Amino acid sequence: MKKIVTLIFLLLVSIFLAACGDDSSSSSDKNTAEASEDKAETITVKHELGETEVPVNPEKVVVFDYSTLDTLDALGVDITALPKDNLPDFLSKFSADEYENAGTLFEPDFEKLSEIDPDLIIIAGRTSEAYEDLQELAPTIMMSVDSANFVESFSSNVELLGKIFGKEKEAEEQLTAIKEEISATKEKAEATGKNGLIILTNDGGVSAYGPGSRFGFLHDALGFAPADDTIEASTHGQNVSFEYIAETNPDFLFVVDRNKVVGGEYSAEKTLDNELVNGTNAAKEEQIVYLNPDYWYLSGGGITSVSEMINEVSSAIE
Repeated sequence: MKKIVTLIFLLLVSIFLAACGDDSSSSSDKNTAEASEDKAETITVKHELGETEVPVNPEKVVVFDYSTLDTLDALGVDITALPKDNLPDFLSKFSADEYENAGTLFEPDFEKLSEIDPDLIIIAGRTSEAYEDLQELAPTIMMSVDSANFVESFSSNVELLGKIFGKEKEAEEQLTAIKEEISATKEKAEATGKNGLIILTNDGGVSAYGPGSRFGFLHDALGFAPADDTIEASTHGQNVSFEYIAETNPDFLFVVDRNKVVGGEYSAEKTLDNELVNGTNAAKEEQIVYLNPDYWYLSGGGITSVSEMINEVSSAIE
């Protein structure tokens, strides 16, 4: 009888320990799941200035780049703060009081940023010198478009933003539509058999841009043959004269007016109204096209701006 009692006792102890083990295992599994979940709440972003651990679906976002602002707006993502000076007209809603003013593209307001305590800061080239200081305040990433590989880098930026903010499907849909627009416009441009020259006017001066340059999208993606394929690819273009424009004699002359953005005495129309320019094929065929600087100069790498850039070129050759 004593032996039977002992066996029953041992059996009950075994059952109890097994139950505890299951609870411990369950608890351990739960902790592992929670740890994995926590780990999945950030992604590592490699960018031009470094490598940054970025939170997924950050709540307080500060943007120092109008191309990124454009894309986030198109994807339905709201932000907390931005530089409000020289906002493109199509992004004017962000001048409202509900959005904090984060300083300027070149000089962030660090006091305001400290008050905001952002979860993520996104910059581009104009703010790059402040990167180290911004990184001390919050995870900071740089998102620029590579002019030499415009479509690829633009697409990568949109996909990355879609991943960070849980908008992968929306990003894919937008990119598909834009790539279809690019393909259709390229086909039209190549069918004309004509060339084009894109210039920027600024206070009476003129700079020309060719393939691989800041505005090389016209040639590299949209299929316009360059009127001059020897133009130096640089951020600020190649300074040229009116004599150069006359000698190059483009079939289409595409014009970005910087003074429309920053102000100044000269308009592009006034700058180009002279005998040399008026003697070109572009002028004679009424194919001088004044592009919207909000898209081409201020933004130029966001979903809306890229789509509108394509539409402007497409409309010019219909």
